[in-house]
Amino acid sequence: MARYTGAACRLCRRENLKLFLKGDRCHGDKCAFERRPYGPGQHGQRHTGKLSDYQIQLREKQKVKRIYGVLEKQFRRYYYRAEKQRGITGTNLLILLETRLDNVVYRMGLATSRTQARQLVKHSHFRVNQRKVNIPSYQVRVGDDIEVKEKSREIAQISEARETVVRRGIPTWIEVDKDGLKGTLNALPSREDLTMPIQEQLIVEFYSK
Repeated sequence: MARYTGAACRLCRRENLKLFLKGDRCHGDKCAFERRPYGPGQHGQRHTGKLSDYQIQLREKQKVKRIYGVLEKQFRRYYYRAEKQRGITGTNLLILLETRLDNVVYRMGLATSRTQARQLVKHSHFRVNQRKVNIPSYQVRVGDDIEVKEKSREIAQISEARETVVRRGIPTWIEVDKDGLKGTLNALPSREDLTMPIQEQLIVEFYSK
């Protein structure tokens, strides 16, 4: 499957927002977004014109795609799935993205970024309900138990993530046993639980055209 392999900070500069695609490494003088807080490319500093409604909606879609590390076709499928569910389409979309296995692993504090969580899941370091799952897009359901495999408990990336999770915090909709390296999805997140600067209604408007 295709995956963006370019500079992560370039995406932050494109969206004019720090997306923390490299986790806790997105701090200090090494962060390109902090050093050059304008769009990438030779005309990045010159582009000051007003965006059209379409451009605003497109940028919001691109921003959310990049936050969760989802490509275009997959993101579109998430949207149409959210549209068919009961409730508010935009909120349904965010809940589907939040309950991906790679995102839940990140939220549990077992990876420093979603990118790292996706890699750890692909390498079969986690089990869901006692079964090995190596699909990052696996949809975690309420009541599912996620744990680090016994042989993977000493992996440096997981140990590093456990030390830095205090700064980020663990959401209330996930119960985590830090010592046991496991957790349970107690409930689906509500819109109020998702504090990232996302205007999901713009995404709904983009796909409604």
